Amino acid sequence: MDKALLIYNPLSGNHKKFQGFDYIIESFQKEGILLQLCMIMNNCERYITDLITQDGLKYIISSGGDGTLNFVANLMLKNNVNIPLGIIPTGTCNDFASILNLPTSLNECVDVILEGKTIEVDVGLANEDIYFLSTCAGGIFVDVSFNTNNELKKSFGAFAYYLKAIGEMANMKPFKISIQTDKELLEEEILLFFILNGKQAGGFANIVDSADYTDGLMDIVLVKNCNHIDLAGIFFSVLSNSGINNKNVITLTTDRCTIEGPEDIVLSIDGEKGPCLPVSIRFVNKALKVFAR
Repeated sequence: MDKALLIYNPLSGNHKKFQGFDYIIESFQKEGILLQLCMIMNNCERYITDLITQDGLKYIISSGGDGTLNFVANLMLKNNVNIPLGIIPTGTCNDFASILNLPTSLNECVDVILEGKTIEVDVGLANEDIYFLSTCAGGIFVDVSFNTNNELKKSFGAFAYYLKAIGEMANMKPFKISIQTDKELLEEEILLFFILNGKQAGGFANIVDSADYTDGLMDIVLVKNCNHIDLAGIFFSVLSNSGINNKNVITLTTDRCTIEGPEDIVLSIDGEKGPCLPVSIRFVNKALKVFAR
């Protein structure tokens, strides 16, 4: 019998979505796959590393939000675990699952994995240390995801982020940034920057319509220092899925960059708290195999 490992986060998003374990185990068992469950908890990295590097695993499944997926993907990539990764999105925004156009229902996610179709996707690598799948960001609002109360996220979902972000509007502080790519040096006073692997970030879809998670390139978006009205106009455009084409927005495309700025600018990596500036980032083309439609 084949073996697979399901790594889940009981604290991700809506906890009710974790009531389908019987269905998951039964579905895989019918296909001749013995599914082992492993819960994320404090100081579990070494234990899970031992599990994912065991012989005979057919694939690994991550059940949680973008932070859980980041955790699992980092362990796989850092330990050269080259087997497919399945995704059951149960977090608040589930940006990477949305980028892949994965279903939101548990049953359909299981079907996607059991159908066996995989694709190879790009990953970002920050400071040659931390991999990310959807975003790396800095500036206003980026701490919303890891500073929003879990109960608020549980009750309001992605809308909880917007509520907290509105409360931070009055405290906007621009900062100077320097971005060196392989082609140019850009210096600008900005409010926010984010690096995308796909079209979605923070629950916002189609931010950069041309973004492609298989081309080996990152899309960098810079929101220049502007007033509250202009900033609201930018976010209205994003919310209405009309893209982010605006005079106060700069976009770049590259496979690597170095970003310098104030050392107190904390980065958000796949929605989790990351290092501070400066940061060096490169993209690794088709580094991870995932189940998709």
